[in-house]
Amino acid sequence: MEHWYTDERSGTRYPADPRRWRGDDGAPLTVAPLPGLTPGDVDGSVRSLWRYRAALPGDLRPVSLGEGCTPLVPRPWGDGDLRFKLEWFSPTGSFKDRGSSVMISALAGAGVTELLEDSSGNGGSSVAAYSAAAGIAATVLAPEGTSAAKVLQTRAYGAGVELVPGTRDDTAAEAVRRSAHTTYASHNWHPFFLQGIKTLAYELWEDLGFRAPDAVVTVAGAGSIVLGCDLGFGELLAAGSITRRPRLLVAQPQNCSPIDAAFHDRQPPPFAPTVAEGTAIRQPVRLPEVVAAIRRSGGDTVAIGEDGIAAAARRLASLGLYAEPTSATAAAAVDVFRERGAIRPGETTVVVLTGSGLKAPAALRELIG
Repeated sequence: MEHWYTDERSGTRYPADPRRWRGDDGAPLTVAPLPGLTPGDVDGSVRSLWRYRAALPGDLRPVSLGEGCTPLVPRPWGDGDLRFKLEWFSPTGSFKDRGSSVMISALAGAGVTELLEDSSGNGGSSVAAYSAAAGIAATVLAPEGTSAAKVLQTRAYGAGVELVPGTRDDTAAEAVRRSAHTTYASHNWHPFFLQGIKTLAYELWEDLGFRAPDAVVTVAGAGSIVLGCDLGFGELLAAGSITRRPRLLVAQPQNCSPIDAAFHDRQPPPFAPTVAEGTAIRQPVRLPEVVAAIRRSGGDTVAIGEDGIAAAARRLASLGLYAEPTSATAAAAVDVFRERGAIRPGETTVVVLTGSGLKAPAALRELIG
């Protein structure tokens, strides 16, 4: 089967060349929808996201470190039970490994030998790890305020790390400038990265006995989990393997909440530093697509204050779940969504915990004491 990139804004199509990361006019691209899976299409002999290989584009040779197959753990939360998807069991400690595995597999297959990535932490360490596994030389640009633990992890994999003065957006702008001279493997831009993230939807479907949850609660910075779930559950719906999409319920820190503002058609509040450093993206490159995905699911968004994020991190830890503050933002939103009726009694609600508390020891030292 021949695969294509699609520019959803103009309808333009491009061949799915892994070295291409955006359209000629600068617009983000996605891989055109693929046929979804039925239970019989899952390769149960493979213990990684590559068990869903039939849902991925191209004849990829996997660069895998065992990503995927993360636990789905039931825990009480207030007046009801939730299921927490512990994505920190991924090889580098965050959900980004799903996208990195598929993206690096595609780039390695295209003969790429060196690449550039920009990240506030988890994406960079993930791309560095998979580049090391593939024998690709990686350079990672990161904001100067990035967690020392994440910088150390990225360097440990052999990647060159350059700290960029200014904001997360300044780092992204510097990476785009350099992309003219190297392969840009951006976890925010690259279409194949989203193909890896969509396996989260397939995995939740399998976790729950080949049915969809009623709602998925996630934190968002650039919104890759939102878009990945939209792709994956959309393909399952088209294949007849589920009967409806789950509601995508999205949390952001109030100090940096462009997706929440756009969804509710209002101006975002002034930017301020947030303990949820992984979400500090003021201008998500796929903002219209993220908002459309939330609306398509019948979902909702909320902005959470810093005190609420801190309280949720402590509350998760009291349940045995040691999440970094970025992840805790999703849990902090549960009570708000319950009050709004977006999370309903008797339904199956999954909360995605994106990264380990081991990623942010300094921040958690302040929050927990």
